[in-house]
Amino acid sequence: MTEILGLCGSLRRESFNRKLLREAARVFGADLKDANLRLPLFDEDLEEDGIPAEVSELYQAIQDAPAVLIATPEYNQRMSAVLKNAFDWVSRIKGNPWKDKPVAIMSATAGRSGGARAQFDLRLAMVPYRVNIVTGPEVLVGSAREHFDENGRLITESYIAFLTDAMEHLKRATAS
Repeated sequence: MTEILGLCGSLRRESFNRKLLREAARVFGADLKDANLRLPLFDEDLEEDGIPAEVSELYQAIQDAPAVLIATPEYNQRMSAVLKNAFDWVSRIKGNPWKDKPVAIMSATAGRSGGARAQFDLRLAMVPYRVNIVTGPEVLVGSAREHFDENGRLITESYIAFLTDAMEHLKRATAS
C-alpha cells in the first residue's frame, strides 16, 4: 500500500483535523505517515547552529512523499502557527521539496465555516513553494464534533462525498 504524508496543523493527538487526515488516507487507499510538526519556533539564531534534525526529517518526508495531505484548524481566522512554523523552517533548507508536489488541503473546525479562512490563508502561504494544490472540492468540516463517530470515522454523507471526490482528484494528480 502507498504511504501518504499528512501534516496536521493541530498538535493534539485526537484533534478533528488529525481524524480527518486519517479518513482522507483511508479513502485514498494509503497508509498515513503523520509528519512531526513539533518543531522549535523558527529562529535564525537556532539556524546558526544548523538546521534542527526534525526539520531535516520533515523536509525529506515531504520530498519522498508521492502526495501530501494538509489539515488545518482555524485559529482567529488563520491557519495554525504550527503549520506556518513548519513552512518557515522547511524553506530554510536549500531546494524545494514542495515543487509540483500534489497537495490536498482540508479542515475541520468547531465553527460553522469549517475553516474556509484558514484554508485561504494556507493556500496563500503555499504559493511560493509552487505546489500542485488540488483545487476542489473543498473539504470544510464545520461543527466537526457532530460529524465524526467515537472511532474517528467521518459519518456525514455530504462530507464523505466531498472527501472522496477530493481524494480521487489527488490520486489523478499523483498519477500524472
